[in-house]
Amino acid sequence: MTTNESARHGHSHAIGDHDGIGNRSKSIPGIQDAVADHVDEMDGSSTVNRLLTARYRRRHFARAGGRVLDVACGTGTNVEYLPDDVAYVGVDICPEMLTRAADRFEYLTRGESLYEMDAQDLAFDDDSFDTVVSSMSTCMFPDPVAALEEMARVCTPDGRILLLEHGRSSVGPIARLQDWRAEPRYEKTGCRWNQEPLAIVSRSELTVEESNTGLLGMVTMITARPPERD
Repeated sequence: MTTNESARHGHSHAIGDHDGIGNRSKSIPGIQDAVADHVDEMDGSSTVNRLLTARYRRRHFARAGGRVLDVACGTGTNVEYLPDDVAYVGVDICPEMLTRAADRFEYLTRGESLYEMDAQDLAFDDDSFDTVVSSMSTCMFPDPVAALEEMARVCTPDGRILLLEHGRSSVGPIARLQDWRAEPRYEKTGCRWNQEPLAIVSRSELTVEESNTGLLGMVTMITARPPERD
């Protein structure tokens, strides 16, 4: 199953079923502080992250086109995996991440193509982007459903939302290890690392067109579209 049915049946756990942290979230200042303290660890361009996620980013984000919004863009890791002809805009709540993104890509500029912005309150008009992408982000949004619905709002009706998310493994021993370490991970970084990505998306107004998993079920690629509008 690769539609919303898989979100309802294949990933039936609501966030928080495994460890009690699923419905907890840090404040925006709390997230900013946590990221500032662990920039290197949370940098998607790091060697470890490249080994774990590069192939999934390359496969999934190659499908983007037109004007692209990268939500929770971090250090701009996804830029490398987008087609060369897209018009890129990145937003993140953490200024340290945006500074690194601007340093890595000379053509990205704060206030022109990179903006400090809350994913749950995007300062863009409706239907502003042809594609919205986001990676490894819903685990830290205080209200992930609100952020997903903002992505839907700023995406054109015939556009696509491409999500690459991490979550609870489909392999029992690994999943139990994640559950065991979920609380200290959350306290350290604000990351709910044993979330169920499809369950989160199913709570939003997005329609899932396709989903695939990898890395022992710990990585989920989701292609979704905005709801039909009157």
